[in-house]
Amino acid sequence: MSAPIRHQIIEDCGKPLFVLVPYAEYVASLNQETEESPVIPLVVSKIANLEGKSLVRAWREYKGFSQADMAERMGISRPAYSQLEAKGANLRTTTVHRLAAALGVSWEQLCDDEE
Repeated sequence: MSAPIRHQIIEDCGKPLFVLVPYAEYVASLNQETEESPVIPLVVSKIANLEGKSLVRAWREYKGFSQADMAERMGISRPAYSQLEAKGANLRTTTVHRLAAALGVSWEQLCDDEE
């Protein structure tokens, strides 16, 4: 058996700043799935919260797509798409997955717990 690896902790004024770990352990940690919340860029959050827009619309604007672009990507009409990004729209799970694919984001990034 090999001895357990001791990680080196780098401190500043007694407060830990960094931990040095073996490279193989670091790489393994990258491959672990986590149950963290999906990442939403600050700009998207600001568009949704400060401007009072839906998260779907905020993502569309952030990505630089028009409603017509999104409708074409989803194979639906622009008016139909417009209803999908309305604030408070009750979207089906399959619709959220299609929207996410069209935007190039994960479906979890389109879920808004407050709506």
